[in-house]
Amino acid sequence: MVAAGAHRPGPLKQQNKAHKGGKHSGSSQRRAGGRVSVKAQPRRRLRDLNRVDRRHQALQLRRQRKEAVLLEKRSLGSRDGPPHLVVLVLLHSRAAAHDSLRLLQSQDSAVVHVDDRRAGGFALLCPRLKQRWRFVTAQAGDLHAVLDLAKVADSLLFILDPADGWDSAGEHCLSCLFAQGLPSYALAVPGGTDLPPKKRIDARKKLAKAIEKRFPEAKLFPLNTEQESLLLLRHLATQKQRHLAFRDRRAHLLAYAAEFVPGQESDLVGTLKVSGFVRGQTLDVNSLVHIVGHGDFQMSQVDAPPDPLSLNPRVVKGQKRSQDMEVQDDSVNGTDEMEEDVKVLMNADPNKQESLQSEVVPDPMEGEQTWPTEEELQEAEASLKANRRVVKVPKGTSKYQAAWIVDDGEGSSEKDDDDGDGDDDIDDDMMEDAVSQEGESSEEEEEPAEEECETMTVSECLRDDQYDEKVEEDEQMLERYKQERMDEMFPDEVDTPRDVPARVRFQKYRGLKSFRTSPWDPKENLPRDYARIFQFQDFSRTRKHLFRQIEKGETEGASVGWYVTLHVCNVPVSVMESFKEGKPLVLFSLLPHEQKMSVLNFLVRRHPSNSEPVRAKEELIFHCGFRRFRASPLFSQHTSADKHKLERFLRPDAAVVVTVYAPITFPPASVLLFKQRSNGMHDLIATGSLLSMDPDRIVIKRLVLSGHPFKIFAKTAVVRYMFFNRDDVMWFKPVELRTKWGRRGHIREPLGTHGHMKCHFDGQLKSQDTVLLNLYKRVFPKWTYDPHVPDPVPWVRSESALLVQEVEME
Repeated sequence: MVAAGAHRPGPLKQQNKAHKGGKHSGSSQRRAGGRVSVKAQPRRRLRDLNRVDRRHQALQLRRQRKEAVLLEKRSLGSRDGPPHLVVLVLLHSRAAAHDSLRLLQSQDSAVVHVDDRRAGGFALLCPRLKQRWRFVTAQAGDLHAVLDLAKVADSLLFILDPADGWDSAGEHCLSCLFAQGLPSYALAVPGGTDLPPKKRIDARKKLAKAIEKRFPEAKLFPLNTEQESLLLLRHLATQKQRHLAFRDRRAHLLAYAAEFVPGQESDLVGTLKVSGFVRGQTLDVNSLVHIVGHGDFQMSQVDAPPDPLSLNPRVVKGQKRSQDMEVQDDSVNGTDEMEEDVKVLMNADPNKQESLQSEVVPDPMEGEQTWPTEEELQEAEASLKANRRVVKVPKGTSKYQAAWIVDDGEGSSEKDDDDGDGDDDIDDDMMEDAVSQEGESSEEEEEPAEEECETMTVSECLRDDQYDEKVEEDEQMLERYKQERMDEMFPDEVDTPRDVPARVRFQKYRGLKSFRTSPWDPKENLPRDYARIFQFQDFSRTRKHLFRQIEKGETEGASVGWYVTLHVCNVPVSVMESFKEGKPLVLFSLLPHEQKMSVLNFLVRRHPSNSEPVRAKEELIFHCGFRRFRASPLFSQHTSADKHKLERFLRPDAAVVVTVYAPITFPPASVLLFKQRSNGMHDLIATGSLLSMDPDRIVIKRLVLSGHPFKIFAKTAVVRYMFFNRDDVMWFKPVELRTKWGRRGHIREPLGTHGHMKCHFDGQLKSQDTVLLNLYKRVFPKWTYDPHVPDPVPWVRSESALLVQEVEME
């Protein structure tokens, strides 16, 4: 028996210290002294699931994902979903397009609707299979049509040549499609039946080996009989759909019919009625739509006309439909057939409708205004008196007019303080004007002597002007190669000018103790163009909020699969003209804020097919997601720091960030960079993706001034050729020096009046070393955004490409 009054420890009982496990390697529980941190568990799961429950949960999640994939497959091309859009891409000039289309149309118990507006386009309805397809043909040479159709296509059907597969134009087309984002695809090979069976098998093996690099696990479908075309259709209907992120979050449609209604004020602008099947997401009438290649527009109304590709069309009395295959011609205008059945789904609400405003209109009086003090006014009057000069002026000239009269020697002495980037362009323009004036004067002089000359016919092969133009282009390309090689060998190095003081020429630059750690205010000395753009307080948070709303499906409007007619306002008549010419008309709905201008950063890599030098601020063509535009970008390094060094050329061996002014686009989105040749062709030079929308990203231009150690002592040296006067040495004295061999130092004092200076370093210099001084300046892109991109000429591989392996430097 335990005594009733058992002893209990009091408050003064000895408390021994817990054992210290030390900081040596061991289990985290032992180092924590046996304590286990409390994990915050959600309320709905207060206890851990046992093994059986975990298995059930995993099985339920697997079933849900499987059902979602099956539902997507069943809805595509069914009665409730949009028709299965298949784009035929001919990758070879010898590819048999007509025979392929004929075989695809020859299905039993199928109804074929031939599209008159686009050659090779038709719709295929199979009530027995409960499937409907729409086929559109695109040539590999028509780059814009292929890329626009691939943006909205459910499947791509590549038509190959049985012998070669694809040609150079097809290779270029495939490069662009892979960079933009490839939807589900299939490979078909028509023809090849004229070969003997043994050679046919060898050709098929050779073709399979050739396509293995581009399509590692692809299956080749022969397309010579009706049975093979049925197998191909079944594969297209049942294969897994590949998703493109930029189109899955936005409503989009490919125009099936269009009608232009001129406006009251002008026939050049009016309302465009576009009919098609809604894809991707629910279409809201209050949102903006982007017509690819033409711009952003508002909608006024959404109608619901009868579905022209219905699997169960209504039978009109007195008409009978045969059960066999029928070929029908579509004359769909949206107004000819069954106007009484057109229902108005929704009208735009002016209070909820998105605005077309893309830029901020800056107020010039919004800046900080301070009244000058008495001392500043007196200094201004004194400077005016000091700057007064005596000038001979005509009688009766006022003081204001006399202030504008410039002496002969004054204009030549003025210098531009900005960089030399724009000076070269001005000099080139002046040279061209001088040459043109010289040519005009020579023509005027030769006019009187024209009667004395005799005329003779010269054959085309003797025309030298075309040959001279090619030679001039080659010389310009050679000069670019030299500049690129010079920038690789001596990065950012410039020669100190001798006619202008260095403190004036480089007055916008500053020195930094450390490029990585020294602070730089992102709001300092912003250009005027920054007053025109929009910026988010937290871009990633806004993006997550928008995508979360899209996933919840809270948008009201036309659902996916509906056949609707959009009334798009204030559309130029050129959009309808391009549609009548057979070009695809693709519409994308815009997310909020996507019509506004900002600073976009793209992460790109040089495409291996292009080796020509691309200089910063050259005009390039951008294909970003569903947009295309022209702009002159900046190139900078892709680093994790807060400052990024400017690159003067697009590097072939590293990823580069491209910065431009462009409309806001929410990532992810692919980007393709093209450069237009003089003959109108577009060469693919770089591919990548949208990195961020960040006007505060600091791009720093670096200049390196170099000098030569003239006299070398233990830790000091006399350096020359970096500056050429004493004042410049005193001006740049606080900036730290470095050498190519890793020494650090600073300027002690100038020696003489010709720019020699005594410098102190952390060690003795080598005689072959070079002393460097780094200067930095923040740069901004130019406002060169142009939404109009001319249609490219069919692409042909450049035969006269200048392949320079080694360029001799002068």
